[in-house]
Amino acid sequence: MKKKKLLFVIDSLDIAGAEKSLVTLLRLLDYTKYSVDLQLFSYGNKLEKLIPKEVNLLEPLKYTKYSKLNFKNSLKQVIFKGKLNMLIARISYSIKIRIGKYSNPQKAIIYWKKITSVIEKNPKKYDIAISYAQGVPTYYVIDKIKANKKIAWVNVTFNPDKNVREFQAKYYNLYHQIVAVSDTTKEVFLDSFPDYKEKVTILYDINNPDFISKMAEIGNGYEDDFDGIRILTVGRLAHQKGYDVALEACKLLKDEGIHFRWYVLGKGPLQTEIEQSIQTMGLAEHFKLLGVKANPYPYFKNADIYVQTSRFEGFGLAIAEARMLDIPVVTTKFDAVYNQMKHGKNGLVVDRNGTAVSESIKKLIHDPQLKENIIDYLQTEKKGNKEEIQRFYELIGV
Repeated sequence: MKKKKLLFVIDSLDIAGAEKSLVTLLRLLDYTKYSVDLQLFSYGNKLEKLIPKEVNLLEPLKYTKYSKLNFKNSLKQVIFKGKLNMLIARISYSIKIRIGKYSNPQKAIIYWKKITSVIEKNPKKYDIAISYAQGVPTYYVIDKIKANKKIAWVNVTFNPDKNVREFQAKYYNLYHQIVAVSDTTKEVFLDSFPDYKEKVTILYDINNPDFISKMAEIGNGYEDDFDGIRILTVGRLAHQKGYDVALEACKLLKDEGIHFRWYVLGKGPLQTEIEQSIQTMGLAEHFKLLGVKANPYPYFKNADIYVQTSRFEGFGLAIAEARMLDIPVVTTKFDAVYNQMKHGKNGLVVDRNGTAVSESIKKLIHDPQLKENIIDYLQTEKKGNKEEIQRFYELIGV
């Protein structure tokens, strides 16, 4: 039987929800039926180590390699290899970004407008091409890929402004199908793009509890000898994740003399700002930034409480991972939270402010019966959703 040719496109395989979801999907695919290529825009990140050997990781695009050069070497490339158009694209994008304040969707549009002329087309033709993230992958698949069927993933909830909406609509219009990762993600997407109602389907991020349980037993987690309550948060150091709320809650817990440490796995644009807040608020011994870990699951396994303070999420994959390892969850209310959370059953869902978060953490610390009941519930609730791989096969037309 001839294998179907699939292409997946995503910005990178850094440690984040969509990226982990894609790696899980790739690890479940039947490679007797599919030949799979993977295109990234940034290479060398942690999750690349987990790509199955059957996946063909494509070479970096020429501009991707060029943009990683320092300015001196990029000028040499212009002189010796005639890459003036790439230099112009790079400078043009840099200037535009620096003179204005833009949202991530706006930055992606500016980037694509500035560099699309120097991005080469993929010479292959695929049966299915999938952009597994919003922004640049969405535009790349339409403009640079030949495929019989093109599918766009939508894995965050956001309300684009008029200009972003009009630009994105031109691309979504050319996709055969659009996949939302939760009911809420679909609902929010259709608020902005009601014309695509017939194109949108829901396919939840695939979680494989067997894989996560095995990974939780490999390697080390916390390296300190702290003997108090360990609180864990996993996510990019970005506005979306609500670290201002986490820091406020941490300060309240400290002021009440709670014996705890709050650990964070992640990196992102707010790292310097968060580090400054930690110092200003006197939380250096209580709020610990651990950076990115290739295998975060030993940290989950050895945490007492998992806390998520997000403003919005498409699904909330880190919450699902905590649940799969039977860790009680405290999470703020965001659009998709009730797709997996049951308040008082598998965790606590609270208002997005430091007081509400700290009070719920204290409740789990001071009420051992409540915590035990939540863990008992977690141990019996359904784990993961590997069956979604069958819906993926239906989506691509097996």
